Amino acid sequence: MSVVIRYNWQKAEIQAIYDTPLLELIYQAASVHRQYHDPKKIQVCKLISIKTGGCPEDCSYCAQSSRYDTEVKPQALLEKETVVSIAQQAKESGVSRVCMGAAWREVRDNSQFEQVLEMVKEVTALGLEVCCTLGMLTEAQAKRLSDAGLYAYNHNLDTSQDYYSTIITTRTYDDRLNTINNVRQTNVTVCSGGILGLGETVGDRVSMLHTLATLSPHPESVPINILSKVVGTPMENQPDVPIWDVVRMIATTRIVIPTADVRLSAGRAKLSQIEQALCFLAGANSIFSSDNGHMLTVTTPCPGYNADQEMLNLFGLEARPSFVS
Repeated sequence: MSVVIRYNWQKAEIQAIYDTPLLELIYQAASVHRQYHDPKKIQVCKLISIKTGGCPEDCSYCAQSSRYDTEVKPQALLEKETVVSIAQQAKESGVSRVCMGAAWREVRDNSQFEQVLEMVKEVTALGLEVCCTLGMLTEAQAKRLSDAGLYAYNHNLDTSQDYYSTIITTRTYDDRLNTINNVRQTNVTVCSGGILGLGETVGDRVSMLHTLATLSPHPESVPINILSKVVGTPMENQPDVPIWDVVRMIATTRIVIPTADVRLSAGRAKLSQIEQALCFLAGANSIFSSDNGHMLTVTTPCPGYNADQEMLNLFGLEARPSFVS
């Protein structure tokens, strides 16, 4: 199967792809993946929580919301030296992209933002791609991040526009799209995806992909997250997401947004090596790895560097260097 880059996808077309018999869908997605990417290369990423907990938003899935009683203890903004040290250790373990996350509703023009800009400069100087996820931001703030050397900005849509208000009420879908548009006014690349397992329908998944696939240009990075159920949040009792749904979502994303890095993100710790192999075959070409068993907070488990390296070796895959589009 060969596809061209399109921005005029219709929901019915995406639905038809999602509904393709599974093995045929994986084959088609694998063919598209080879058209646009080196199938032997996987980007290994590291997520650093530079400011943890205490967020005023009410995202129903999030352990870091101040509205829910979870295991997460608020932590002030890390020192720049600490973040640079973590990033250096990650680089030595094969990581080529570091994402720095702060539990903020939005970026504010204050001393903490100045500290983040310095972190971006110094981690970029290590030769790493730097991604930030800091909440909503203005075009002027996006420009400052770009000037500091930021490579990517993550701002997930989470789900469809219709379902969004069911899981989040403290901001709107348009707020998300506005931040993505502000990033697009700079040289910073866009990372935006969603979460499976929020109680959404297949139609919601298709609708979210339709929104992403009709952005021009497409996001350079699309994370596919599996809900990490956290005790104390409204989503703590959600049913598990079947692996086949995960594979279908990855494969459909690969076909409709062919140039993007499709990132197998939160929830990967639940998957066996065989299940992860199916995800890679379907077009996932990025994972998050860790040295402490946690992805972002103590409530989001993440496989370790050594285990991931063993898995990549088993599959004949290689860690991709930084700045390879």
